[in-house]
Amino acid sequence: MHTALTIAGSDSCGGAGIQADIKTMTMNGVYAMSAITALTAQNTTGVFGIQEVTPEFLEKQIEAVVTDIRPDAVKTGMLSSAALIKVIVNSIKKHNLKNIVVDPVMVATSGSKLISDDAVETLKKELFPLATVITPNIPEAEEIISHFDRSGEIHRPLDCARGDINIITNETEMEAAAQAICEKYGCSVLLKGGHSINDANDFLYGKNPDGTVISRWFKGKRINNPNTHGTGCTLSSAIASNLAKGFTLEESVEKAKEYISGALNAMLDLGKGSGPMMHNFLIRN
Repeated sequence: MHTALTIAGSDSCGGAGIQADIKTMTMNGVYAMSAITALTAQNTTGVFGIQEVTPEFLEKQIEAVVTDIRPDAVKTGMLSSAALIKVIVNSIKKHNLKNIVVDPVMVATSGSKLISDDAVETLKKELFPLATVITPNIPEAEEIISHFDRSGEIHRPLDCARGDINIITNETEMEAAAQAICEKYGCSVLLKGGHSINDANDFLYGKNPDGTVISRWFKGKRINNPNTHGTGCTLSSAIASNLAKGFTLEESVEKAKEYISGALNAMLDLGKGSGPMMHNFLIRN
């Protein structure tokens, strides 16, 4: 059986984080394993507390998993400190782990900040270059590219530059941002449009193993469902699951998009805020 490891935070209400990842991986046909980076006290209305694990304990979790049941793919989610990110980077290198999907979780759906500033820099400089694909949403992509222009770190100006702040406002700017991030860090980028720019149309830019360029839009259908807690975790976990099964990156994204559309279309309605999706929509009572 194909296997996948999620390295992320726990969501006490079950809609995002480790809980969403395990549900998603299971429903996408792989055996799910986990290494928990933090405990959170949260529900659909907000995050009320975060208890981070120590770097030493995270390392023990990852070591215990990969030396016994080697994962065919690894997905990372909430990584709130630079020290934890360094543990993951070292583990990936030590064990030569493949099919790395990085969901650069920075802010919860409820708006709560989930990562420190120094962790953002470590994430970009050390983890992104090891990733097969990263899956930022628009605000996360804006944060990632925010210093590109004034530091001269890329060879051409971004189409999405607005003075000292990079703001992505349309699909042309999404394409420019995804390409710039890919060129800088050497990983493929799935930039998620969401309702902020389009009807959940996502843009994938990167390279295949043979060196050919991937530049493809994945069109999504607008689903009028306000309950979107955990959508980013779910999409990245579904991509990792499909990579673990041997699908190409494009195939993995396409299948993941189909799965998340089904989970949203099920119209589960739980909680007082932005509720979770129905990850098990394929199971009939």
